[in-house]
Amino acid sequence: MLTSHPSTTVHQDTRERILLTGESLILGKGFSALGLSEILGAAAVPKGSFYHYFQSKEGFGVAMLERYFADYQLRLRRELQEDGRPACERLLAYFDGWLESTRASSCNKLCLAVKLAAEVSDLSEPMRQALTVGMQSITAVIADVIREAQTEGQLQGQSQKQDALELAEFIYATWVGASLLSKVHLEIRPLELAMQQTKVLLHA
Repeated sequence: MLTSHPSTTVHQDTRERILLTGESLILGKGFSALGLSEILGAAAVPKGSFYHYFQSKEGFGVAMLERYFADYQLRLRRELQEDGRPACERLLAYFDGWLESTRASSCNKLCLAVKLAAEVSDLSEPMRQALTVGMQSITAVIADVIREAQTEGQLQGQSQKQDALELAEFIYATWVGASLLSKVHLEIRPLELAMQQTKVLLHA
């Protein structure tokens, strides 16, 4: 078994702590409003340590998004993997979890991807690109499960014939938009409507 050199482990732990701390703070305040000194203070690391890992706040933002999406994609694949349930049922369980987590937060919290999508797309091209790649990775996983449902003949009508990736992109876009509306209106109804439409599309 390979083991990490102690100094390497320390560096990895420090970088991870900065990323985790920053993500937590950004979920509350947003990216633009959060100062670098606040991240460093909360993570309890000196300024020099930050610049050892990240060239700038923007570079930190890109690394944070890449880390977030890599972890999210791993968890999503685990959640949607074949477990004896029909593919459509697994998909609906995923979106139901999205709905219930928003309900539990009283519509006050957005996931990192949705929160930053509107905020940084015009401010940072590298972060916009990281969001694009990350969101495409999520729709690709959803498309895989839709394709599985189509192969098994679980869908009906147009959904059975439609390109799986296009259908995944439409459903994901519906949920991202509904999440933003839920945050704006502080009510769960937009996501409940998204759930209804997802069930129609998946004929569940």
